[in-house]
Amino acid sequence: MIEIQYVLAGDPVRVHVPENEDDLDAFRKWFDQARTRGPIALDTETTGLNIYSPGYRLRTVQFGDQHDAWVLLYERGGHHAQYAREAIKYCREVLIHNALFDWLVLDAHAGIPMEDLAPITTDTRILAALIDPRQPSEGGAGTALKPLSARWVDPVAPDTQNGLTKVFNSLGFTKETGWAGIPLTNKTYLLYAGLDVLLTARIAPALRAELVRLDVRPALVPYEHTLARICATMQRRGLLVDQDYAAPLASRLREESERFGAVAARYGVSSVNSSAQVADALAGMGERLTERTDSGALKTDKAVLLPLADLDRDWQRIGAREPNVLADAVLRAKRAGKWGKTYAEPFTTKLSAAGRIHPAIAPLAARTGRMSVAAGLHQLPSSDHIIRRAILAEPGHVMVSTDFQAVEMRVLAALAKVRRMVEALAAGDDLHDVTARLLFGEDFTKELRKLAKAAGLGKIYGGGALTIARQTGAPVEDVQRTLAAYDRLYPEIRRASSRWQRQAFQNSMVFISVTGRRLPLDRDRTYSVVNYACQSAARDLLGQALINAEESGILEYCRLPIHDEILASASAEDAEEIAREFERCMSMTLYGVPITAEAEIGGRSWGSLYGADY
Repeated sequence: MIEIQYVLAGDPVRVHVPENEDDLDAFRKWFDQARTRGPIALDTETTGLNIYSPGYRLRTVQFGDQHDAWVLLYERGGHHAQYAREAIKYCREVLIHNALFDWLVLDAHAGIPMEDLAPITTDTRILAALIDPRQPSEGGAGTALKPLSARWVDPVAPDTQNGLTKVFNSLGFTKETGWAGIPLTNKTYLLYAGLDVLLTARIAPALRAELVRLDVRPALVPYEHTLARICATMQRRGLLVDQDYAAPLASRLREESERFGAVAARYGVSSVNSSAQVADALAGMGERLTERTDSGALKTDKAVLLPLADLDRDWQRIGAREPNVLADAVLRAKRAGKWGKTYAEPFTTKLSAAGRIHPAIAPLAARTGRMSVAAGLHQLPSSDHIIRRAILAEPGHVMVSTDFQAVEMRVLAALAKVRRMVEALAAGDDLHDVTARLLFGEDFTKELRKLAKAAGLGKIYGGGALTIARQTGAPVEDVQRTLAAYDRLYPEIRRASSRWQRQAFQNSMVFISVTGRRLPLDRDRTYSVVNYACQSAARDLLGQALINAEESGILEYCRLPIHDEILASASAEDAEEIAREFERCMSMTLYGVPITAEAEIGGRSWGSLYGADY
């Protein structure tokens, strides 16, 4: 038996590592007693993050309470693996930090069905996010185990990963390759594994007590665990990749990046990633840049370059000016390079044996709880079909996308009780048409409707006149007049914003969402309360839609949650019926305001929903 002594928050703790069957019997005796005392903390160590990649290995499984950790060397197989599997099966309640990952690891590599483990799991990461969803860069503790442990368990809780990285380097490994290559019985590695369950066991009661002290709505805890399991189900299923399309796409994107890079070079920009070069060249072409970074450098990011290239956020021509050739080339060179490295190349190199990618779905990604999908699949422009074309429905299936209809504006109307908006939505009218008509008259143009829509979304997302002018191509003065008219038309929005900010000031700068979620505000950006309130409510509507989908028996068709959309793969012959069921699952009301959804049936690829021909 390997024994490692340590001190945690002033208490002696022990990490036990069984090496033979007698040692494993000692583990079993401890386990039989520990599981009667309360929940057991559970964790795994693996060879990396890509759970479904060929050659992936589960190396250790560890169990623990507040004083003892047991690290079972699962990679050795035989009795070591057997004892680990049996212990998990006999657990009554487990504590896991970031359970979604360990559920999938144990499901794929230990034969422990996620459906058996999830119902007895409390995820301490979820508890922490419900207390404070902010990351360290935003002023919070974050949701990583070590910083949380320093906050709730021991101010000097060790960050053993730093020590482990040094060990990796001393053995000739990188931070990425060390997890697979480090000897299984390295003591730093074993201590790292053991401390994770010890810290998880100690952090859980502290987080539970804090949830009670803050009066966080109790129903949010099981709700978030249910969503985590649903997201894990989609991640486990994965997405089928058209490999015959993906490989040539990677080459084509490389060529495109080089071609537009060559255009930029003709204007003196040898590197499209050099903001200084781009700024100097644009200035030489007569463009006037005014926005600066915190360090004082001129900004040349996408928000600045898109209007210069006469493009909106979806890369469609605005028609407001002659496109600047350099701005257009820099944007396209950078996009092609990013798409190649972020999407096309992983589509060929990070596949499972079944030809699938399994992007991680984070159900609690943003401060508002908004979900995200790894590898940026939730950030693709709505006009793009090139990348989406690589993702296929199952054989004999077609892609179905069901999207909430103007959900942000509907949520705003409901939460702020905007009378004219509520009346228009109840009548089934197009809200942006109604707004444009009230602002500009019956003969409003397409451009004026776009401006009315941008003004409404600006109220939610905090976009000022300059931002909206860039997105729409309208003069700043026109945008300013439109925003003022918008406030007169819908005065309830400003009143709600002021009311919500007052409530936050009275609650230590924390706004409580309509579903009971705690949303901390930044003192210099309290106006963002409108965005947080609406985005958080919209996210919880999507969460409820996913739960409805499971209850109606159509979760098996779900592939990804993308912002306000559910992407699904359905058999071609049943697609119409399944699409209508998704619409039903996503239709509900919020304070009397109808929340509606519309399904679109495509072809074999995800890209077919965006203009691809397959």
